Amino acid sequence: MKYVLIIHEVEVYEKWKNIFDGASKIRKEAGELSYQVLRSKNEPNRIVHFSRWSSHERAKFFFESAELLKIRKDAGVVQPQFIYLEELDRGLL
Repeated sequence: MKYVLIIHEVEVYEKWKNIFDGASKIRKEAGELSYQVLRSKNEPNRIVHFSRWSSHERAKFFFESAELLKIRKDAGVVQPQFIYLEELDRGLL
């Protein structure tokens, strides 16, 4: 499995979330298969977007596209950090 962890600050969470939800079709077309959105308990505008992708190459192409750069700017995203991950193990306890 291919995953992407994005950590970023947003100016206003509700504005970011509306734009994020509105981009679901283009995210799916780009290869995003599933996602989770998490928030820092102590920093409510620090958002974590954890997602599963069909490939890291498709994810990188999407995240570096001019279209997404504009969407991030419109959504008030500040300094996103992208971490590309591969699953090594999984389990339930």
